[in-house]
Amino acid sequence: MTKIELSPEQREGLLKTLKARFEKNMSRHTGLEWADVQAKLEANPEKLWPLHEMEATGGEPDVVGYDSKTGEYIFYDCSTESPKGRRSVCYDREALESRKEHKPKNSAVDMAAAMGIELLTEEQYRELQQLGDFDMKTSSWVLTPERIRKLGGALFCDRRYDTVFVYHNGAESYYAARGFRGSLRV
Repeated sequence: MTKIELSPEQREGLLKTLKARFEKNMSRHTGLEWADVQAKLEANPEKLWPLHEMEATGGEPDVVGYDSKTGEYIFYDCSTESPKGRRSVCYDREALESRKEHKPKNSAVDMAAAMGIELLTEEQYRELQQLGDFDMKTSSWVLTPERIRKLGGALFCDRRYDTVFVYHNGAESYYAARGFRGSLRV
């Protein structure tokens, strides 16, 4: 991951956006205070770039929890649908390289690494769905267990019929309505 420092204007704009989203969606982080989150972000300025990238690609990152063991705030992409700037990607580099023609521009795993974030796991995806209705029209790749990946598959999730579904696909597949969601600990 290339560490890039935000300009003062970008930093200020990002913090303003994150604060507004935090205050608008208090049910996602009951008992947490924005002042504490902002202090943590200011103490860890290297985390602003990944959050900026999450925002720039349509992820609408928001705080979804606090890990009292590590003292970290947990951000997930909370956009209603899979982030627009991260769709039409296959699962990982191996899948991308296996395609002979009609290759997508990137893979979910590579994009997440370049952004400095982690793909949501199936468990994290289900936690996110407890906070609202996400991916009602789109789907999102999730971190796939190695045993499934070794066999050529990858997992993705969505929400239909008021239920969260986990599906499989060939890791090399990609669709205009499938992207990925990420997490970041600060």
